[in-house]
Amino acid sequence: MRTCFQCGQEIPADRAILREDECPHCSSDLHTCRNCQFYDPAVSHQCAEPLAEWVSDKERANFCEYFVCADGSGLAKRSREGHSARERFNKLFRD
Repeated sequence: MRTCFQCGQEIPADRAILREDECPHCSSDLHTCRNCQFYDPAVSHQCAEPLAEWVSDKERANFCEYFVCADGSGLAKRSREGHSARERFNKLFRD
């Protein structure tokens, strides 16, 4: 099951995700590092694909040729949880 990194809703798997595709639920870009199976915040450039070029904004559409949509059960879900934990941490120190 493919899911959107932003809203967590299921993405139809009837075709490949193209660069300009958006989530039908929240309109966020789908061809992003955060939706890719190679996205890994623990490795260099946050990408497990060693030949991929560096992408500065992991949440915006890009031209990466190695993009493969993550199935939503592994790292993409953990990174969403980590992102919300980071937001909660940052709220502790706001004025």
